[in-house]
Amino acid sequence: MELRSYQWEVIMPALEGKNIIIWLPTGAGKTRAAAYVAKRHLETVDGAKVVVLVNRVHLVTQHYEEFNRMLEGRWAIATLSGDMGLRPGFGHLARRNDLLICTAELLQMALSSPEEEEHVELNAFSLLVVDECHHTHKDTVYNVILSRYLQHKLQGTRPLPQVLGLTASPGTGRATKLDGAIDHILQLCANLDTWRIMSPQTHLPELQEHNRLPCKQYDLCHKRSEDPFGDMLKKLMAQVQDHLEMPELSRDFGTQTYEQQVVELSKTAAEAGLLERRAYALHLRRYNDALLIHDTVRAVDALATLRDFYHREQATKTQILRAERWLLALFDDHKNELALLATRGPENPKLEMLEQILQNQFGSPSRPRGIIFTRTRQSAHSLLLWLQQQPGLQTVDIRAELLIGAGNSSQSTHMTQKEQQEVIRKFRDGTLNLLVATSVAEEGLDIPQCNVIVRYGLLTNEISMVQARGRARADQSVYSFVATQGSRELRRERTNEVLEVLMERAVAAVQEMDQAEYQAKLWGLQMIYKSVKLPALKVRTMLLHTPRGRIQAKKWSSVPFQVPDFDYVQHCAQTLSDLSLD
Repeated sequence: MELRSYQWEVIMPALEGKNIIIWLPTGAGKTRAAAYVAKRHLETVDGAKVVVLVNRVHLVTQHYEEFNRMLEGRWAIATLSGDMGLRPGFGHLARRNDLLICTAELLQMALSSPEEEEHVELNAFSLLVVDECHHTHKDTVYNVILSRYLQHKLQGTRPLPQVLGLTASPGTGRATKLDGAIDHILQLCANLDTWRIMSPQTHLPELQEHNRLPCKQYDLCHKRSEDPFGDMLKKLMAQVQDHLEMPELSRDFGTQTYEQQVVELSKTAAEAGLLERRAYALHLRRYNDALLIHDTVRAVDALATLRDFYHREQATKTQILRAERWLLALFDDHKNELALLATRGPENPKLEMLEQILQNQFGSPSRPRGIIFTRTRQSAHSLLLWLQQQPGLQTVDIRAELLIGAGNSSQSTHMTQKEQQEVIRKFRDGTLNLLVATSVAEEGLDIPQCNVIVRYGLLTNEISMVQARGRARADQSVYSFVATQGSRELRRERTNEVLEVLMERAVAAVQEMDQAEYQAKLWGLQMIYKSVKLPALKVRTMLLHTPRGRIQAKKWSSVPFQVPDFDYVQHCAQTLSDLSLD
């Protein structure tokens, strides 16, 4: 369990009790470094108590293994996640153990619970480890918890836990320019109350030698020369839209953009009590889902999802609206023609490309192990079925299984935490050698032997790209991006590469800031965005009574703040003035 030199370099401020973010690539040992910080913290801090927060249920067990090895049985460790069944209350476990590893949702529930067995205060912990801390933004559960931390800080409440964030990809926050990316990194640091974001400088060559990037290849294919099945689905969607009489709704069928439009239409119709309009939106979404599946896998898979949906509609509806009766009849009139087109249509070019990749990789004697990343649970199910049925893949050694999310969804089936852990165990020990996975496997999955990563027609951001690429950790690994030439997915992947460079430049710019300037910027961000409500005390009131005189505060006059004393008021005013905030 010894640390490498670059790990020592990044944890040194944390060993001194400072709040930091550790920024290391996937596979470079962030968890081990955090486990060592926790060990030293437990050794040196009186009454120390550590909580490790994760955002995926399968990471609870994985982190337990790493922390337990580091702590060598000297301290009591407990693990908690959503589907563990009956258990003692969170607060009880926190009081009885030295270190807790849990999903963030459970800590947030405990912080809000009125029950003594469940309730815990944030200052009951002396060290807060936030795994995949780039999720600490907006209204995520991480940020809800850290907002509570900042409220305590702004109120002057002590003690506060030390904060240790871990990430491989802070991201750019949708910024496309350096200034915007820097602002995003600063906001992340402010949310985590970070003294510094740490990455190797002196020992960077050692990190680069230890953590080599996989060989990236773009495996591109042409569009289908003809697509009668897809054309028929689009024709039916056009008929539904004409019946709906909403010309403002786009006809960009078979895209995620269109999916977002009909989801929003369904939501607004439900809120307005327009049940027939909601029915049209629901059926349009199902057709759009079918088009997306058709683009990803086979026409027969797309048709199967439509058949399942309409079968459930007919079997479960006790009262059928006039719009629903028309929609059911529309599909019923065309289902036989769709079935004929689905069986006679041309092969999906992306599947032909994927088959070639798998034959090349798994037909070799090197005992490869890989992950295919796809967007939805439904496409993962369909890809696995294709793998099992494709004649050209029956002669190579592929032992595949699904790894999808544990959260329940009305759209598709899910996996339990136990099922996830069993699949990961089989993948680690070699019983399985290929996972067909959604984004659940992007973050934190520790598979050192994995050497084949396929991103299959994905439209995601730079964080997902970096995280998925980091799953390929074996020597001479391959990272393949499969897409159609000229597609949005291809353009986005190219953009992600540019954004990754922008992210690195932004982090470097923040790291190079003068410490006083950096702390002043963070303090200002915390005051603006993490205000604490207190009746009758406003920012305007604060700024009217400072030695620097009246500072223009009109923009902030509606933002309430709680402060403990006049010295704090002076400090706030000075900070706002230094930042030139008007």
